[in-house]
Amino acid sequence: MKFSIRKDVLLQSLNSVSKALSSKNLIPVLSGIKFNLTNEGLFLSASDNDISIESFINKDKLEEIGLVGSTVIQGKYILEIIRKLEGRIVNIELLDNIKVLISCGNSEFNLNCMEASEFPNLNMEEKKEPIIIKKTEFKNLISKTSFAISTQETRPILTGINFKINEDKLECIATDSYRLAKKYVTLANKVSEDMNIVIPGKNLIELTKILEENDDNIEMHVFSNKVLFKFDDTLFQTRVLSGTFPDVNRLIPASFEIEVKANASEFFNVIDRAALLTSEKDKNIVKFETEGNEVVVSSNSPEIGRVEEKMDVEKNNENNIKIAFSSKFMMDALRTVESKNVVLCFNNDVQPIIIKDDKDKTLLQLILPIKTY
Repeated sequence: MKFSIRKDVLLQSLNSVSKALSSKNLIPVLSGIKFNLTNEGLFLSASDNDISIESFINKDKLEEIGLVGSTVIQGKYILEIIRKLEGRIVNIELLDNIKVLISCGNSEFNLNCMEASEFPNLNMEEKKEPIIIKKTEFKNLISKTSFAISTQETRPILTGINFKINEDKLECIATDSYRLAKKYVTLANKVSEDMNIVIPGKNLIELTKILEENDDNIEMHVFSNKVLFKFDDTLFQTRVLSGTFPDVNRLIPASFEIEVKANASEFFNVIDRAALLTSEKDKNIVKFETEGNEVVVSSNSPEIGRVEEKMDVEKNNENNIKIAFSSKFMMDALRTVESKNVVLCFNNDVQPIIIKDDKDKTLLQLILPIKTY
């Protein structure tokens, strides 16, 4: 294997595939990136058995193809080397199948490498009719739900995001059993069969990191145990979590006693300041109380002190509510609101609080109140 390539072209692909590298893997070859040079171009692959990524660099983007072939190079070293090289063109040559020579400008590195035959077959198969969605919409779906996934492995299914597709509606739901985030988009094409799968949240977060912010499409190829995402010259494959995601729609009340409309950024700042005197062990609890068209947000910590914040709001009736919740959960939910105003919906002090974007009907956040008396 022998070729020359522009540093920026190689680095972009290496940055993408390196997201699938694992430092904890017991299989040595999985700590490497597979370089497979063909007459069509260069394929870079990495996998940690949880996610697999393949990036293709077309021959048009290569400066020179000297000799086709393949090898596996230690991921963290090749990435750091290419990142820190100062020249424009990188030359890579495989020597005796056991070492690789990397030269650029006045720099020369000689790295040990591994046999390409030891690298697993990633089996990146595609479907005839994939689900197609715009990259910007997909990134938005993940960013507005992924924060609510569980970090506890006691219920693995809750560490994922539930993807539900019915005809042309794609809905994403995440919950850690204390809060819930739900967002949907309308697809350009209807899907022939309904879908209900759960994809590990951390894998989807990694995927959004390598997606460029544009209106190009991303394809979803869904199988029973895995999902392949295809975009640009990259394939990203993730496993699917086994088990049944809880039916969370029954947690969302159909109607509400009280609806409060508030300026979203002002309310965020009020919660932020009120949370200053809360302690982590108390789940950062703040109290929320309405008095007519005024809201009082307060927190009280015997060893620290007390804070009280007031703000004007719009309310749909004369009823008042007194409720307590986690300031962290509320602020996480408010970060997803892009409109000027946020709508908070209540029934009583024990039923879930629903947070809605005043203008975006596709987004819904839910947090459970906390009993403080």
